[in-house]
Amino acid sequence: MYKLQLCLRYLRTRWIAMASIISVMLGVATMIVVNSVMAGFATEMRERIHGILADIVVETHTLDGDPDAAARMQEIQEVAGNYVEAMTATVEVYGMISFKYRGQVITRPVTLIGIDPRTKGAVSPLVTNLTSFTSGRRVGLALENDTHPGCRIAAVLEGSPADTAGLHAGDLITGCNGFPVADTKALASRLKNSTDRSALDLAISRDGQSLAVQLPIPSPTWRLTAEAREHRRMMVELEQRRLEWNQPRAIVPAGGTDTAPPPHALPDLDTPPPQPSGNLTPPPGLDLSPAVPPSTHNLDALDAPPTPRDTKVELADPADPLPARVYLGAGLIEFPVEDKETGEIQIERMVLAGEDVRITTVSAGRPPEPRHFTATVIDVFKSGMSEYDSNLVFCNIDELQQTRGMIDPSTGDRAVTSIQVKLKNFEDAETVVQRLRAAFPAHLYSVRTWQQKQGPLLAAVELETGILNILLFLIIAVAGFGILAIFYMIVVEKTRDIGILKALGASRRGIMSIFLGYGLALGIVGSGVGVLLGLTFVYYINQIESGITWLLGRKVFDETIYYFPEIPTAVNPLTVAWVALGAVGIAVLASILPARRAAKLHPVQALRYE
Repeated sequence: MYKLQLCLRYLRTRWIAMASIISVMLGVATMIVVNSVMAGFATEMRERIHGILADIVVETHTLDGDPDAAARMQEIQEVAGNYVEAMTATVEVYGMISFKYRGQVITRPVTLIGIDPRTKGAVSPLVTNLTSFTSGRRVGLALENDTHPGCRIAAVLEGSPADTAGLHAGDLITGCNGFPVADTKALASRLKNSTDRSALDLAISRDGQSLAVQLPIPSPTWRLTAEAREHRRMMVELEQRRLEWNQPRAIVPAGGTDTAPPPHALPDLDTPPPQPSGNLTPPPGLDLSPAVPPSTHNLDALDAPPTPRDTKVELADPADPLPARVYLGAGLIEFPVEDKETGEIQIERMVLAGEDVRITTVSAGRPPEPRHFTATVIDVFKSGMSEYDSNLVFCNIDELQQTRGMIDPSTGDRAVTSIQVKLKNFEDAETVVQRLRAAFPAHLYSVRTWQQKQGPLLAAVELETGILNILLFLIIAVAGFGILAIFYMIVVEKTRDIGILKALGASRRGIMSIFLGYGLALGIVGSGVGVLLGLTFVYYINQIESGITWLLGRKVFDETIYYFPEIPTAVNPLTVAWVALGAVGIAVLASILPARRAAKLHPVQALRYE
């Protein structure tokens, strides 16, 4: 009993013990915060990589691809059909994208991937990366574009899943997939990260009542949204008005023909428009300056030689997209711009959904020849991985195969360069990979999981996390050395007290247990308070970031750099437990040597000590 009383007395009365507790507390809290943030970043990155790639990817080593995609998919079904949930064929080839922005032609290298949206959506959640989805339109929600607490529905699209679920404009969205939602950015993040889900679980507040609504996640399509169709129609009408003003109709004599150009034969955009003569004034709202946005039906000004596939397409409705359609990576067409008045960073987009771009790639066969075609931008995707967002362009696979000459004219077989496979359970991935590698020759095909395909990147993140944990653990080790020095001072200071205890009959083990219990108490109190402090910091980390940003006057966590609307965190209970136990263990180990020294003191020598 006297052992516990002495431990509690030392713990309550000595300020030097408080210093030890604080050092252990800060070390534990720091490790929990850093591990949670690193785990959050790693989890987000893995989900975003997995959102582009399927569980297993079977790739050919040739530019021409496999000439019979249907036969290869049938072989995969025969070899691993019990494990396979869905498959999709893709064509991946390097290319160039060209578009006009403020009168300048911008050309960038890209990786062009031909996909079927329906089957691609079955193997990876492509739709959750599209701008129209994260803004709420694909699920039937038009969200208010603000960051005020509480995200309200601005409108519900007629005939959408949200409409059938009974949502109304003005409803307050308080949660998504079990997470609280504070603003539009937070909701967009939850929507985009709804990977491997068939539906969204939304918590709605209406008239003081809470409702739980489940919305099915739609499949990606090549159809333009209503906003994109309206934008496309406006651009066509503006270009036609500009054409009619700059090139007025010739006077048609009796019995003559109208010499006005057809609606889609638009002029070369690099040629400045002719200036009107006389006292003519342009129609209201019509800009006749040369730097006009590019026409949605003509990109001849991009100086690319025409090919048999590169022909103008007459559309029944000017708002209809061209046969070739693409999803563009946000990094290809976006850049940050600082508002000079407010100092806020805004994202400028050079190409909008509904506009057309020029794609350049190479044909299949030997030798490869350049191929050009014009495609309509259906949507913009943002996976959050800059490697993908600044490089990938998704195109409808049938048009890409037709352009590159990957369709056998005699049999109609379509060649592909890779087949992506989604498994029923990813734990069976190694088994499926071994079976597919045995069935497909290694010199012709590469069979890898998405983790193996991105192995160097994932390994680098794991290595960085491990090294960071070692460095942070040294913080607690430093606290342990502090406890060791403090305990040695206590032993020296309490030498006479130790001699009295031993003279009264205290055993060596009893004296040693006093100091070991003291070290254990310091570790438990320090690690316990550190766990609470660390978890609290992790829970309010984004609010703390906002406060630091306000205090410093500059953004601490910039979304344009890290591709996250908020700091991601993931608390692993096992990691928290190991950190706390490690801190307690270090405190106990640091008290062993002082405790042994105290236990070895002879009572007579201790009583004579001055």
